[in-house]
Amino acid sequence: MWRRLRSALRRLRRSPAALLAGGGRPPAAAAAAAMERAVVRCVPSEPKLSLRFVLPDGSARHMQRDQAEPLGRALARIATNAAKGPAKAAKKSKKARAEGGPAGEAAVTAPAVRLFSRDGEAVAEEVPNAAAWQDGAVLQIGEAQYRVERNPPALTELRLPRSLLAGFPVCPKVSAEFAAPQHCLFRWYREQRPAGGGGETAGGDGPAWVEAPGDERVFTPNNAMVGLRLKLRCTPGDGAQRYGPPREVESSGPVEAGPGACTFDSRHLYTKKVCGPGSIRAVSYNILADTYAQTEFSRTVLYPYCAPYALELDYRQNLLKKELAGYSADLICLQEVDKSVFVDSLAPALDAFGLEGLFKIKEKQHEGLATFYRRDKFSLLSQHDIAFSEALLSDPLHKELRDKLAQYPVVQEKVLQRSSVLQVSVLQSATDPSRKICVANTHLYWHPKGGNIRLIQIAVALSHIKHVACDLYPSIPVIFCGDFNSTPSSGTYSFINSGVIAEDHEDWVSNGEEERCNMPLSHPFKLLSACGEPAYTNYVGGFHGCLDYIFIDKNALEVEQVIPLPSHEEVTTHQALPSVSHPSDHIALICDLKWK
Repeated sequence: MWRRLRSALRRLRRSPAALLAGGGRPPAAAAAAAMERAVVRCVPSEPKLSLRFVLPDGSARHMQRDQAEPLGRALARIATNAAKGPAKAAKKSKKARAEGGPAGEAAVTAPAVRLFSRDGEAVAEEVPNAAAWQDGAVLQIGEAQYRVERNPPALTELRLPRSLLAGFPVCPKVSAEFAAPQHCLFRWYREQRPAGGGGETAGGDGPAWVEAPGDERVFTPNNAMVGLRLKLRCTPGDGAQRYGPPREVESSGPVEAGPGACTFDSRHLYTKKVCGPGSIRAVSYNILADTYAQTEFSRTVLYPYCAPYALELDYRQNLLKKELAGYSADLICLQEVDKSVFVDSLAPALDAFGLEGLFKIKEKQHEGLATFYRRDKFSLLSQHDIAFSEALLSDPLHKELRDKLAQYPVVQEKVLQRSSVLQVSVLQSATDPSRKICVANTHLYWHPKGGNIRLIQIAVALSHIKHVACDLYPSIPVIFCGDFNSTPSSGTYSFINSGVIAEDHEDWVSNGEEERCNMPLSHPFKLLSACGEPAYTNYVGGFHGCLDYIFIDKNALEVEQVIPLPSHEEVTTHQALPSVSHPSDHIALICDLKWK
């Protein structure tokens, strides 16, 4: 990869655009042929284009012109701008000329300005700006020539995580315009450890940087880098091997020592490789939202056994990114995902590992659901996300259930107050377009006495999934993941598994007689818990039980393997979860599925 980078940079050095992008200068033999850059940004959705160039006197010009404006007007404006510098210089020298030079001022004439196409033809002045300023055209201002770069690759954001741990992947956030992270060039550096133990070089000019091995987007620091900061240099590129000006970013703090063995290390032994084209590795995981982990109640009541630093978001994100990346999954359904965590951490990190992310936020809250799918295995056909309360109120699909629920106003009100959501994505196989799959993800109401509320929510969910997987896309298989907050003995689990729930089931009175609501429910799917019924998927100080599931359509899919959960000894090494070696109070479910 690094040899490819050097080769690309050598090619760039031979191009005028690259010379200016990196601040270089051409060799003397090619100096006459080298041109400065005129950078044009022209986006169809915006009314104006921008033009940036540097005049021979060193003054920079940045212009905004209407895309529909005739080229001639833009060229006239450039000529006026180009004449301003010499006019100011002439004005400043007036006194000198009056004292000892020739009398009067020489008139400053605007230079001739023309635009030539790539084949050397002059572009007609009536051509609209949007069509005139093409990549590779040449702008001539007097004697100076500029090569036009239309929409060159450019970085809009480059950021490193705040917390860096040895042995854990560092995934930078890379946002670019007219470029893609997979085409960018990356160079990593570490601070040079000073011989005297100080933080700067002997000259006091700041730290010296040493190139670190690795030229990929993701970098994993080793134990030798503990105590040292990292630096990343990124050169934006596109699929046409065009490269823009590089940017650098330094980490805000040094690499710190990792926690040692983690609960997921042994699981990674089963998931080193992505599974084959006929198989799907699915993950479901409640990752513990920061909005819940960072409260006084969490620190003192829910998780008093957990070291405070291990509840910090930055620390947990390091563990989480390593854990998820190591599962080599095709589908990942996450619950309790903070919006900022999705945007700034998980989406950029998992993108680097080939996964595309979708997010659905809960109403009135800062967390929600995220579904990731492997780009080289699936493409997204459509999304059908809903909020349960809104769908129950307004969607004709749920009229029968809505009418039944209206007989129990107290329960109805409670259901409508909940912010729970359902994320539904229809994916198509990249290798076999005839294979489509409906992936659903949810997080049901949490209260221990809320069994009746969960039954209503899951009835809405299954009715909506039926509409997608039976009506919109007839007979496509379903994978339904989530934190259902329901043990295997609950009415919700029984309903999903069996397809029916009796009107006299005990969960209809889960919160006492005042909130009783009796109604029979059914759904058409034949669903199976792919990972069975583990002893627990949630393990905290005051509770442990199985709440999370990956339900699959057993008519179309079968289980190839279930990745074993961590041993009880691993889970309880630090008493309970979360801990310094596990980022959540839940445990990820992982299974390999195959089409029947």
